Amino acid sequence: MSNTCGRRSLLAGLLGGLALPAVTSATAYPNRPIRVIVPFGPGGASDFVGRILQPKLGEALGQPVVIENRTGAAGNIGMDAAARAAPDGYTLFLGNVGTLAINPTVFGRTLRVRPTIDFAPISLVADTPDILIVGPGMPVDSVREFVARAKANPGRISYASPGSGSLNRLEMERLRQIEGLEMIHVPYAAGAGQAATDMLTGAVAGGFITLSSALGHVQGGRLKGLAVTTARRVPALPEVPTMEESGYPGFVSGSWQGLLAPAGTPPEIIARLHAVTSEALRQPEVVQRYATGGVEPVVSRAPEEFGAYIAAEAQRWGEVAERAGATAE
Repeated sequence: MSNTCGRRSLLAGLLGGLALPAVTSATAYPNRPIRVIVPFGPGGASDFVGRILQPKLGEALGQPVVIENRTGAAGNIGMDAAARAAPDGYTLFLGNVGTLAINPTVFGRTLRVRPTIDFAPISLVADTPDILIVGPGMPVDSVREFVARAKANPGRISYASPGSGSLNRLEMERLRQIEGLEMIHVPYAAGAGQAATDMLTGAVAGGFITLSSALGHVQGGRLKGLAVTTARRVPALPEVPTMEESGYPGFVSGSWQGLLAPAGTPPEIIARLHAVTSEALRQPEVVQRYATGGVEPVVSRAPEEFGAYIAAEAQRWGEVAERAGATAE
């Protein structure tokens, strides 16, 4: 009997010893630097948003927060790396409408990550308008003139996007469907920043990209803004009409970004990350810096709300992608 009790006591002690580190690590979180994987290159909307949040999250958590740009495959390479990281709160993912809501349909079974299963949502962090822009080599001043030129040159005018599964690609696909345009799609693995740069050189004619990636170029007269995809004109570019004003009713859309952790991350860590993210997004400095890129801070009331939002957006944009016949290129 005493031996049995002894074995039970020993087993309880071992189990207690195994359970203790998990509790301690969550309670003491964080005690080392945290990385945020951004699946697009510098200069794009996600990188813009991430680098504004980065110092504020670091201050609140008391540890350095490091941005890691992992580009390629329309954001899938970075998303895969984040989803397969240890679920300990030390690797986060800055996902967007493309990676989380569009790629699952566009890439289908080749996509190894299931965003609604392989991630624990934390919060939305930003909403970014999109803008149709053209480079200096395109002699057009409106959407109608752009469409007319594309119709006059079928299969000869190229358009850029941050990737095959990006919202920007689907926006142009929608315009192409409405107008019956034949154009050449040029996806950019590094994101909207590189796409905007190539429009400057004339390597591509134009395209829809996130406003934060193009705003400085448009304000400086280096790129021409033809229309924004918002319901109302953007204060930073009051002279640029909306797509609806340009003759396309209901053509309203925008990119969003949100913070996630690998599935299995302890709930108390998710709760803390949600709290510090919410606080960061309310700080005047963050709001002001977001505004310089035409970005609006958005915060989910709870991680579960963000999870439901991702699922709804995946259904919405998945249907659009299927109707457009958008596939990975």
